[in-house]
Amino acid sequence: MMCGIGDYTSFITREMPPGKWGVLSFDLQNPWVSSTEDDVFMPERVWYGIPSRYDYSAPVLLDGLKYLGADKKDAVIWFQHENGIWPGNAQFVDLIRNLDLPKVVTFHTLHFQSPETHTGLRKNQCQMLKEMLPHVDAVTVFSYGVYQAVTSAFPEYREKIHVLKHGVHSYPEISRLSRKEAKEKFNDFLLYESNVEKTTKEYLHKRRVFLDPNAVVIGQTGFLSPTKQSEMLYTVGEKLQKLIPDRRIIAVRVGHSRDRNQKLYAENLVRMQRNSDEFLLDVWLPQRVLPLVQRAFDINFYWPSDCTQSGILAHALGAGAVVAGRDLEGVGETLKEAGGLADKDLWRLLTQMRNQIINPVLGEEREEAARQYAMRLSWQKQAQLHCELAEYVLSLAPARQALQVNFGTVPAPNLRLVNEAYQPIA
Repeated sequence: MMCGIGDYTSFITREMPPGKWGVLSFDLQNPWVSSTEDDVFMPERVWYGIPSRYDYSAPVLLDGLKYLGADKKDAVIWFQHENGIWPGNAQFVDLIRNLDLPKVVTFHTLHFQSPETHTGLRKNQCQMLKEMLPHVDAVTVFSYGVYQAVTSAFPEYREKIHVLKHGVHSYPEISRLSRKEAKEKFNDFLLYESNVEKTTKEYLHKRRVFLDPNAVVIGQTGFLSPTKQSEMLYTVGEKLQKLIPDRRIIAVRVGHSRDRNQKLYAENLVRMQRNSDEFLLDVWLPQRVLPLVQRAFDINFYWPSDCTQSGILAHALGAGAVVAGRDLEGVGETLKEAGGLADKDLWRLLTQMRNQIINPVLGEEREEAARQYAMRLSWQKQAQLHCELAEYVLSLAPARQALQVNFGTVPAPNLRLVNEAYQPIA
């Protein structure tokens, strides 16, 4: 619901055994919680009782466990941590310290390329980890870069840190569509099902934006946030047009304004458009349509100013989409592992994009690499790894009060330690 954490939790728990999980979530009546019908979990498995992101504590969460009927002797409490959702590091550390239960924390927004410290972590992240790690049983991170940053900063807690990659969706029907078929289906959605205004629909139809066989569509989806630097999409479209003058390059940003700040940013994007083949489609996409539009784009472009990892890539890769993006933090690591295009230099990335456009075989190879990556990191497999790590943490419970947990000395024959599941990139 915020920063994609609601989606992430939903995708993981849907693949877990029934009756083996529950969710403690925030009060949906709070104005800062932006939810849609798709966001809301099954009510019998979820307790929407945390008053607000500024009003949480151990007793509050224990009330939630009681409501869900959880047995404290056989429960692991697993936090999805993102700074906007759990503001105030000291308060979060107090929460961890005061919960007398096995605890795991998944960090969605740790950095490993920050100039603030020699390890790449930000200073406030270092301080929080220093205070929290003694009181938590395991930490999972999404990238090897973060793993190396945390273990370099805190080698004494190395055995508590695990790489558990972000899950990837499976859209076999969509990934098997040709680019032409995906464009036709998305065009039909825009013209006949979407809430796009009438004049825009008429323009899309007249200009054959998604139906022109000579057109190359460079696009982007996801939250309309300034940190996404979506305006760069238009710049890339113009530069590619100069590099490939015999093709029509179209730049399309698709995203729905969810709050006032996003609406203001969307209005600014419209003002930045400099030609008739630059668009912002402010449209709400049902979940079934999101991977379709990503498949319809000839290249999905992603150049954020600040990021750690990106849930939107999980949809794109599952759709067999080609993604070109900035080699930054976990986004860059994911793209390189999944066979996408990634570079720290925009001009070099543009050259790779140009080469792919004029040589479609390269795109086909990248699409297949994305499909293979999605199979390796399916939500089903990642949910199983969650369950195995939770069982492992529970097996350590008798020793939690007596000694510091050391994953290297306690046998765990049923746990495929996540750090061994995938080989880090060079």
